Amino acid sequence: MKKTLSVLLAVVLLALSFAACSGGMGSSAAADDMLAAIKEKGEITIAMEGTWAPWTYHDEDDKLVGYDVEVGQAIADKIGVEANFVEGEWDALLAGIESGRYDIMVNGVDIDENRKKTYDFSDPYAYNKTVIIVRADDDSIQSFEDLDGKTTANTVNSTYANVAEAYGANVTGVDDFNQTLELLTSGRIDATLNGEGSFYDYIKLYPDAPIKIAAISEDVTEVAIPVQKGEKNAELLKVINETISELRESGKLRELSEKYFGYDLSSKD
Repeated sequence: MKKTLSVLLAVVLLALSFAACSGGMGSSAAADDMLAAIKEKGEITIAMEGTWAPWTYHDEDDKLVGYDVEVGQAIADKIGVEANFVEGEWDALLAGIESGRYDIMVNGVDIDENRKKTYDFSDPYAYNKTVIIVRADDDSIQSFEDLDGKTTANTVNSTYANVAEAYGANVTGVDDFNQTLELLTSGRIDATLNGEGSFYDYIKLYPDAPIKIAAISEDVTEVAIPVQKGEKNAELLKVINETISELRESGKLRELSEKYFGYDLSSKD
């Protein structure tokens, strides 16, 4: 009897071991190829703030909309999966990409040398100029050099915060663009830096806002989609780049730019 039980136990353990190995092989293969993992899961997790118009924001019906929402949806459609949009604060989103919690981040992310050390980037899908925004009655800042010693506010680790610090500004960390403008209009900071398109979108919504552009950069930044660094994202990046290329060649990217920004930022020219 003991021998029979031992044989039965051995058979069960062998079967369980085989099943585990079979499942493990599939999971391992997917883990080594993020595109395969996304297809297997049936959805792609797309990180964005949801508070930075016109890139990602909520309309009057509280629906998540924006330039980046449509770009993200196009990527999901290209892969043939559902788009799972996850909203959060800037730093947490970038940390989530680095850890692999999110598949991609579509949120007006500029490419810079420091970020390239941590993330792999798609081809650019938008181009942006940086502006200094001040109160309408303040003429003390007329160039980027005038930021030296001034107090500004931006999300921590954003390109805009880094630029302000490089020019000698004291940067206050905030959660989003709206909070930044509240600090500015209340006189608690001297200025803030942001994208040209975001300023004009805000003015379109709030034409009486007591703010203005003090200076605009000559350099154009490249906006792209970051993913977790590593070879396992090579095929995913390939599909993302194909999507961007198709959107640009069809004129859809220009159409989305004009829809949300009022001008074409899909081209470097």
